[in-house]
Formats: sequence, structure tokens, C-alpha cells
Amino acid sequence: MATEQSHPSPATTLNGDASRHGHLSELFSDEVVTNAISRDVELPYGAGTAVLITLDNGHDHTKPNTFGPGGLLSLDAQIEAARARTDIVAVAITGKPFIFAVGADLTGVPKIETRDQAHAIGKLGHDVFRKLGELDVPTFALVNGAAMGGGTEVALHCTYRTISSGVPALALPEAFLGLVPGWGGTYLLPHLIGAEKALKLIVDNPLAQNKMIKGTQAFEMGIADAMFEPADFVEESLRWAAQVIKGDVTVERPEVDKGEAWDNAVNMARFVVEGKLHGAAPAPVRAVELVAEAKNRTRDEGFAAEDDALADLIMSDELTSGLYAFDLVQKRAKRPAGAPDKSLARKVTKVGVVGAGLMAGQLALLFARRLDVPVVMTDLDQERLDKGVAYVHGEVDKLLKKGRINGDKANHLKALVTGSLTKDAFSDADFVIEAVFEKMEVKQQVFAEVEAVVSPEAILATNTSSLSITEMASKLQHPERVVGFHFFNPVAVLPLLEIIRGERTDDAALATAFGTARKLKKTAVLCKDAPAFVVNRLLTLFMGEVLGAVGEGTEPEVADRAVAPLGLPMSPLMLLQLVGPAVALHVSETLHEAFPERFAVSSELAEIVKEGKTAIFAPDLTIDPEVKKLFSGGDRPSEESEILDRALRALAREIRIMLDEGVVAEAADIDLCLITGAGWPFHTGGITPYLDRAGVSEAVNGQRFHEGAPKAL
Repeated sequence: MATEQSHPSPATTLNGDASRHGHLSELFSDEVVTNAISRDVELPYGAGTAVLITLDNGHDHTKPNTFGPGGLLSLDAQIEAARARTDIVAVAITGKPFIFAVGADLTGVPKIETRDQAHAIGKLGHDVFRKLGELDVPTFALVNGAAMGGGTEVALHCTYRTISSGVPALALPEAFLGLVPGWGGTYLLPHLIGAEKALKLIVDNPLAQNKMIKGTQAFEMGIADAMFEPADFVEESLRWAAQVIKGDVTVERPEVDKGEAWDNAVNMARFVVEGKLHGAAPAPVRAVELVAEAKNRTRDEGFAAEDDALADLIMSDELTSGLYAFDLVQKRAKRPAGAPDKSLARKVTKVGVVGAGLMAGQLALLFARRLDVPVVMTDLDQERLDKGVAYVHGEVDKLLKKGRINGDKANHLKALVTGSLTKDAFSDADFVIEAVFEKMEVKQQVFAEVEAVVSPEAILATNTSSLSITEMASKLQHPERVVGFHFFNPVAVLPLLEIIRGERTDDAALATAFGTARKLKKTAVLCKDAPAFVVNRLLTLFMGEVLGAVGEGTEPEVADRAVAPLGLPMSPLMLLQLVGPAVALHVSETLHEAFPERFAVSSELAEIVKEGKTAIFAPDLTIDPEVKKLFSGGDRPSEESEILDRALRALAREIRIMLDEGVVAEAADIDLCLITGAGWPFHTGGITPYLDRAGVSEAVNGQRFHEGAPKAL
């Protein structure tokens, strides 16, 4: 196959669009401009002179390079300067240390008022980036660090790409936010590596909690032509570029199947998107269609279609919500509302875990990996204890097999996690967390036993999902050191950690909890000691409305399907199966006891638990016939739209009550909890912006949660 991309007629310079670009710059007045800095480098082997363009916004790696109007025009100026020269043999582009570029600067997007402005952003990116594929000399992207969105796309426009084996993240995450890869990604990537692999990056990974790939994976997928180690990456890349220019290295790329394989990949992507989102979000659907049409489009046509898609999506409510959600997880999550001064936090040098079940095992592994301190587990008998420790060691072996850790690290982690039949092993622990049966008297007894052996300063944390922290600590000598530390399952996947302050929890305990959460790389949200806190309270209410409709006579399949327009990661009954009927029943009973007028206990769910049913669905994903029989009854079935409406109204009412009660500081914390703890989609912005847009907030509460939110869907 040819080693270079075809070169259509060169794009014109951007000088004639000065007024339009000036207006874009006004919209992006807060842009941290990523400057393109050029220097000449003499390539080895007498290959000639190359221009090396370095992208650098003047900050360290904690503030990555992005592309706004200023950054794009800076890059354009350097490309044009290189185009005018006749003494160079190549142009290469790389990033500042650890960062290539992480995509578009989104700061100005909320200020965009017209579709023409939105269209201009897409066109400007294309007009600049495409020149890298249309110069008279070959171009090389030297991907030295993180590359996302527009950063990945600028590399795709180049003739060749090298990548560092140390690149921690490469992605096209736009669909996660409510956009599409709009600067060439949906056209160039499938033509480079085929539709199936391209759609994995463009659609599958964004919908899988915005999954990233590493540099090694990008090379294996064919996105990069060569891979080098980080220590001398740029030097080795330029050496390789010289060999390509001289003809000593020929880049062979597999021919892309533009027939049945392309169509099959697109059809599968359509199926996956519909199955996950049920038409609730336009961006992933638009991305799939762009890839589908890219099969027969010219490059000009493909880029123009991306411009149109960007223009439409930038003006959408889903993008507004996506940017709001992105801001929550990038900013608010790093500055938790109500967290005490960091200086009050105590050092954690050893962790105790009470219990050796599945949740306890997940916690032990997390603490060992993130804190790198000894972790000791306890349980009632040797068999349970051995099983718990074996689970942790088995998970470490899986990490080793996947190449995520090396052999030395695996041995180190296994040595950190041990078991003991007595709680005396906690005597020198600074932080002890319990993960035992969800019964108040059991947890009180556990904490009494732990308090008898630990120091007065040791933190006692509970992973309870619904019980009162204040009551749990009430019989202790030092109730001030008890804190709620509620993780979500699976622990390694869901980022949320609800931190609950009891009535007597002191600032030192709370500060230690937040400090530990940061080291665990979790998103911590401070919650009041209220029944079921945030996520379980709202999900139980939500699920209760669905189960209520079933109890009234609605077919369970109909009730389960009713909330599909929200595009949630799983249906209510699938969530019920994941949580477990017994756990769900316990939480609903706790909430019914606290708020009997708003939380009902499903008699059908109670019967399912009584009959010992642990799964709702059969292996073929139809509802288990025996469970369906237990669900039957009632003579007042509801339509899907009625069930969705009642569920949304219940959520709007409950969230207002929670905010009035001070369960969390603001509505934003409710959304942050649902996004990071329940996988609530970014395109909804959580729940409160959705309720505002749908008009439910005003209908139920007489007011919106966010004054600036769009009026209606």
C-alpha cells in the first residue's frame, strides 16, 4: 500500500477570514493559547532539514495543550511558514513534556449563540489541520504524551505517526460529551484502520465511561506507524523519519476493507448505540452515521459533513448538559463542597478491613494499590478469611496477566494484603473500614470490638449504604472519629465515594476521610447523615415507581422499558438484579421507615426475596418465568409514558426535599453523585438539568434547579 496519503489541492490560507476568526477569538476570550513553536532540525543520515513544531501553552502537564481559535491560528501560521520554504524535506509536530494535545478548548462553547458561529469552529479546525496532509513534503506526528479529541485528529492528518510507549491516554471522547470527532476523526480514522476499530474509539469507548487506550494499544491498532520508548522518543522518532524520507524504511499499512466489513461494523455500532441509549442522545448516532457515509465520501465531503454535525450538536441541549457534567467531574469533584482544611487530615500508614466478602476484597485491593500500605482483613472463620485474601491475590494476578503491573509490583501487593482472625491485628491501624452485614446491631458490635484495640485517633469508617452514621457511633467512647465511607459496586469502576458526617464526627476524621479519598482517586461528595444518603435514596425512589407500576398490573417488561428515553446504563430491573433483590428490599424498608409517605415497599419484591430469588432475568435476558409470576397482580396497568412521568416527578420532588434538608450543598452535588456513582449519562447532565429542560422541575416544585438551563426539551 502507498506510504503517504493522497494530496488534494492545497487549502487556501486563512488570511481572508480575519474578521470571522476575530469574532471566534472574542467568544474564546478565556482561551489559554497553545502556541506552535517551530525550529529547524537536521535529520540524521543526511536526510535533510525538517521543521519541528512543538505545541506548548506555557504551562506544565497539569494544564494540557488544547486548541481554541488562538491555538489553531498559531499552528496555521507555522504550517504556512513551512509551506513557503523550499529547503525542507519534512514537517514534524509534537507536544510539550507528557502532553501532545487533549482536544478543543471548550471554554467559549457556552457563549456561542448561532449555528454559523458553531459551524465556523468546525471549519477552522479542518482548514488548519488538513494542511498537514496537503503539504508538498511528508508530515510526521510525534505523539509524545496524552492525545485526545483534536489532539488525536491533528495527528491523523499527518502522513505518518510515531507514538511513545509511555502515552497514558489516547482517545476520541467527543461522543461522551455530546459531540462528534469533528476535525477529521470520523473520516480519517476509519480510512486508516478500518471502520470496526475506528468505531471502537469513536463510539464504544466513549460510551464505556469514556475509556482511553494507551500508546502501546494505539500502535497495535495501526493508528501509529512506529513506537519508541519515552526516554529518547523525539530523537528516535526523527531518526525513523529520516529513514522513511531516504526510503530505507517503508511503511506498510493493511488495506482497509471498504465493503462488507465496513457495513457490518457500522450496523453493529448502530445496534450497540440503540441498545445503550435508546435514541436518548444524538451525538453517538451522528458519529456512527458519519463513519457510515465516510466509506463513499471524498475527504472534502467528509470534512464538510463533520462541520455540519458539529454545528448542529454545539447548539443542542445535550451538549450544554454534557459540558455541565464535564465541569462537575473535572472541577467540582476536585474541590468537594464542605470538606475541612486538608491540614487537619491524619496520616494513614495501615488499613484494617472488617469482613472478607466480595466488597471487602475490592476495598482491600483498592487501599493496597492506591495507598501502598499494609492492609489486614478479618472475618469470623479461617475459611472465609482465606477466601477473601485469595480473592485479592487473584485480582492482582489478573492485573499482572493484563500487563497493568509487573511481577515485582504483583508480589508487593500480595504481601501488603493479609488476613487475621482477631481484631488485635488492627492495633496499629490508622484507618479501619467495616464491610459487614447491613444490620445496625452488627455494625455497632463490630465498631465496639475495633475501638477496644485501636488508638483513640484511628478513624472508623463504615461502608453502609443506608444506615445512620450517628446511631452507629452512639455507643462508642469516641464517636467523633466515625465517618461514612460509602463506595459503589464495582469499586474499581465507579468513581463516587459518599462521605457522610455523623452528628459528632469531628473535622479531623472528616479531613482524613477526604484526604484518603483523594489518594484512592475517588470522587468524594460530602453528605448529611440522612437515610440512604444520595444515590441509593434516589435510585430506590426511581426503582420504587417502576415496581409500583408493576404491582398495579403493568407488565414488568413494559415498566422496565418505560425509562429508556433517559438512556441510562441499565434498566431498573437490571439494576435490581445487579444490586440484589435482598439488598434493594432492605434499603427500601429503611427509607419507608424514615419517609413512609414517599417510599413504599414493594410486596412483589418482598415475595421475590422470600422465595430466595437472587436474579430477575434468565440467562437469555428475558425475565425469569418464576419471577414474572411473582410480579403478577393488579388491574391498573400504566402506559410507558405515564410511568416515566411519575418517576421523573417523584425524583424532582425528592431532590427538592433533599436540598431543603441540606443532604448535599447544591443540586450540582446530586448530579455529580448520579454521574459518578450510578453511571448517569453525561448527555443528561445528571438529573437536575434534565428535569429543568423537561419542565418537570417547575411543574412539581414551582421552580427550576438551575436558572440558566434550557426551558424545555
